[in-house]
Amino acid sequence: MVIGERKPLEEILKMLNGLKKVLVLGCGGCVTVCLTGGDDAVRVLASQIRMSRDKDGNPIDTIEKTVERQCDPEYNEQVSDIAGQVDAVLSMACGAGVQFMAERYMGIPVYPALNTTFVGGSLKEGYYVERCQTCGECKLYYTGGICPIARCSKSLLNGPCGGSTNGKCEIDPQVDCAWQLIIDRLKSLNLMDRYEEIMAVNDWRTNRDGGPRTMVREDFQR
Repeated sequence: MVIGERKPLEEILKMLNGLKKVLVLGCGGCVTVCLTGGDDAVRVLASQIRMSRDKDGNPIDTIEKTVERQCDPEYNEQVSDIAGQVDAVLSMACGAGVQFMAERYMGIPVYPALNTTFVGGSLKEGYYVERCQTCGECKLYYTGGICPIARCSKSLLNGPCGGSTNGKCEIDPQVDCAWQLIIDRLKSLNLMDRYEEIMAVNDWRTNRDGGPRTMVREDFQR
């Protein structure tokens, strides 16, 4: 899932300076799972905004709503009746959700309440870790399901570097050496032959350059 972290309140208040009414819009997708963009987060942020503005003698009205996914235009239509009533939308979605909202409501400013940080998952409640850098050329077949780009501090595709000690990274001794994890995993699966294969570097020309990436499912096109 996409992990997002809420921006500092001071930064959010600066975005809303001079506005009288805003829609604080949550997203029921990834950021709800990581506790930064769902109904509860929307209520807390809206309350903090109102309290801060009241304290400054400059009150602001807020409308609170959460849609299923802001990265899906179908759900963004659900706020069409509200959008015309506010000065701006404060989106509690990832950066993709903010942009989809801005594209749908061209005449209304859409501001981000979150910083989109990484693609990852939950080790335990409230503790999220990066697991993927969306490189576009997945190597997990060769590495026992452990991503060297996301989890190796040097993003080495052919490792280890030789600098780890007792299975810990030389850059940060609190971090497991990704390549030690990969080797241990491949050994346990009796798949060390895959380790012997030299992985070619990613072709960033096709996966990163030339504008936004797309995926088209022609079988779903109408």
